[in-house]
Amino acid sequence: MRDPEELRKRADEEPRVYRDTYYDRADGSFTGRGRELRVRVVEQGGTCQTILTYKEPAVDEASGSKPEHETKVADAAVIDTVLRALGAIEYVRLTKDCANYRFNAHGRDMLATMVTVPELDGTFVELETLAIEADLSEALGAVRAVLAELGITDADLTTEQYTDAVLNARA
Repeated sequence: MRDPEELRKRADEEPRVYRDTYYDRADGSFTGRGRELRVRVVEQGGTCQTILTYKEPAVDEASGSKPEHETKVADAAVIDTVLRALGAIEYVRLTKDCANYRFNAHGRDMLATMVTVPELDGTFVELETLAIEADLSEALGAVRAVLAELGITDADLTTEQYTDAVLNARA
């Protein structure tokens, strides 16, 4: 999908800038096991919000979908200090320019995000919905159906993570 017009038909655009810092252990064992620990500062209309996210290993090989656990934190610098005191190191820092679209499809609340990353060529589309483990197959089916409606084919999909792509681009 090169043109977000189909998303604009579904929902209003919510522009955001995400400033992400990912952490790992010094030996790389955290990300090496498919886990992610991220502090995200979300900038929108002159305001900032900080979110701490822990991602478990992928539960679906084809999509790379990972269970996420998030909580708001008051101060990015304070949580950085805490994580470093616990032995975490900065793995990679990156910026994502995003346009979010929230809508309902196939009986589910969806969040589609059009993403550009300065170091990477192209625009990426992320599509998410909340699911519990027992509901995972149905949720992934709904996500795949919306992707098809947006003109996104299996050939367009990737499981490469932004962190890896950015690190490779910087190398």
